[in-house]
Amino acid sequence: MRNMKFSLLILMAFVAIGMLQSCKEDIDMSNRYTFTEYTIASYLEAHEDYSEYYRLLSEVPISDRTETNVLQLLSARGNYTVFAPSNKAIQDYLDSLYAKGILTEPSWDGFKSEHDKDSIRGVIVFNSIIDGEDSSDNLYQTGNFPEDKEEFQLPNMYDRKINVCYGNNDSTYINGVKDDNGNVISGSLVDLQNHDIMAVNGYIHQVQSVIAPSNETLADVLQTYIESNQEGYIVMAKLIMACGLRNELMKVKDEVYERAYKNGEINDLPKHSSEGSPGYVPQHRKYGFTIFAETDEFWKEKTGKSNVADITVDDIKDWVKSQGFYPNAVDDGDYTNVNNVLNQFVTYHILPMRLPVNRLVIHYLEKGYNYSSSASYTIPVWEYYTTLGERRLLKLYQCGKRFSIDGSDAIYLNRFPTLDNGRHGTYAETECPMDREGVIINTAEATSVINGYIYPINKPLAYTLETRQNFQKERIRFDVTALFPEFMNNDIRANRVNNARNQTVGIPISKVYPYLDDLEIEEGTQFYYLLGLGKQSSSGWTNFQGDELNVIKKYSMIFRLPPVPMKGTYEIRYAVQVKSGVRGMCQVYFGTDKDNLHAQGIPLDLRMGGINRVTANGTFPSIAGWVQDVTDDDDLNAENDKKMRNNGFMKGPEYFQCWPGGSTSRAVPETIRRIIVREDMEPGKTYYLRFKNVLDDDVVTTQFFMDYLEICAKEVYDNPMTPEDIW
Repeated sequence: MRNMKFSLLILMAFVAIGMLQSCKEDIDMSNRYTFTEYTIASYLEAHEDYSEYYRLLSEVPISDRTETNVLQLLSARGNYTVFAPSNKAIQDYLDSLYAKGILTEPSWDGFKSEHDKDSIRGVIVFNSIIDGEDSSDNLYQTGNFPEDKEEFQLPNMYDRKINVCYGNNDSTYINGVKDDNGNVISGSLVDLQNHDIMAVNGYIHQVQSVIAPSNETLADVLQTYIESNQEGYIVMAKLIMACGLRNELMKVKDEVYERAYKNGEINDLPKHSSEGSPGYVPQHRKYGFTIFAETDEFWKEKTGKSNVADITVDDIKDWVKSQGFYPNAVDDGDYTNVNNVLNQFVTYHILPMRLPVNRLVIHYLEKGYNYSSSASYTIPVWEYYTTLGERRLLKLYQCGKRFSIDGSDAIYLNRFPTLDNGRHGTYAETECPMDREGVIINTAEATSVINGYIYPINKPLAYTLETRQNFQKERIRFDVTALFPEFMNNDIRANRVNNARNQTVGIPISKVYPYLDDLEIEEGTQFYYLLGLGKQSSSGWTNFQGDELNVIKKYSMIFRLPPVPMKGTYEIRYAVQVKSGVRGMCQVYFGTDKDNLHAQGIPLDLRMGGINRVTANGTFPSIAGWVQDVTDDDDLNAENDKKMRNNGFMKGPEYFQCWPGGSTSRAVPETIRRIIVREDMEPGKTYYLRFKNVLDDDVVTTQFFMDYLEICAKEVYDNPMTPEDIW
């Protein structure tokens, strides 16, 4: 974080050993290797430069439920990535604690209590190790470190994500921070000579300073900006505090869920019928936030005040009003009121989820992109999220350099370019007027803390009438997991780590310990999140972003939908993949009163593909009317599409492939879209979808499947001048 002062209180609270329940506790010492090859532990023991670190490893238990220490863990079989601090690095760390008044002398004898000493031991040890568990795919050499400012997919042993920052002369920093000029100003430097040290159970990288990420929250960071009068986000910090969001941005974990999990009141789901793995329930229920913030430099320019300390909250409120951003908002002096003009401006900058750099958008199978290689990004990728406060849409967007107008792969907020989206188009950007170019997210200067990110932006971000109109003019397609911040906050969505715990996640649905705020579901249902991103392309997953929601047994589920941007008639489309014979049937309900939703037509048969209806009892003809596209006859293809729509069906989009380099979803009859709702909708209202099982069988032959949804305005799907594209 940029020049933030390290808080004594935060440091002393940093290590609570009880949170390490996920670590291994029973070490198989029979599998210890002989010294003919080094284990990580034996290598550290053999090299004097790590003698302090080696000693600490022997003094720190891997959890509060065992006497097994971390040194024993690193002596046994496994796959560990260790960022080992040298003796000098540890002494420098003690010196820094002494300089802050935390120690009475710069040594291990300077601690005021044994508890404080244990805490600092844990800081040094647990933050230095990433446990790759049972897969060598989860080891990190410098050659497969993440990109600049991106996080490692796996957390360290303290359940914290650490990132990588690259400086000049091939320098690599762990948890590095850059200044406005792109220079690394802090972080743990990986030693240029002593890295990629291969042991039989992992890799060692020497670091020249202890990895000790702060436990500060976004609220702490913003308060420090105000108190220190240090430029960066002073104005945004004042605005957020004025809107009464401090307590919200202090949230880190749901302590009720933490206690229930620790006490064994929340259990894993049974093995999933298709994946063969239990549904491992999340060990935590974390909160997270992402703030897109105009910088102090921006506000000095807009207000004409050279001293940022002189810029008041009222100055910004007056500026927002002068721009006409929120004409229907009130100016009542109560900035905590969600209808207040300043509150609406500020909360539109905040998402209730923690979005790291490499998950601002998710690349998987967009046409032309090979997720299993280091191929360059291709056509545009986006996601739609719902903001904090008054619920409004926010779009995150990225296009590969080859397909963007300016050759940039920058990530934008609310970019609405014109695309080459004809039936034989490339889907590349063709133009983007200034009023639709969006706001660039400065990922290089992102600030990361325990419960979120702050990204600087270069232009004002507002939900203007023009922005809302642009949203209405495009098809809003979103992965279903975008509905639920919990999937991102708890590192569930798009986690590429190849292990069963990440690929088959059981979602607790207890009314006592609910996990997803925007879902209500009957108890007794088995609710799984299935992920294919860590698998090989041969797995045959034909899903939009490589994941799905999969529900087994009798169910009745209510989903809260994102808001619509403008008043109008909208279609809601549901995507289904029917390659397996274990889908079910459900009745769809829709409306604003979740206790009195209205049925939408006849039950939805999830076994109905484009050509076949695939059931557990056999395969039968479909009523969808899917016909393979004919080369060089666009009129016929358009007519066939129209016939499918009349039946309530649509082909899958041309946008994504079913496997790298393979057929697109449009060309595969097993991946189709169903038009499940066509209703008038209004902004400011909350709409719900309910799916209720209508089959008597409550076993695996009644799977409910959800991949992505589309919300599409009549101006798009029924436009006589520009018909909806096939993408």
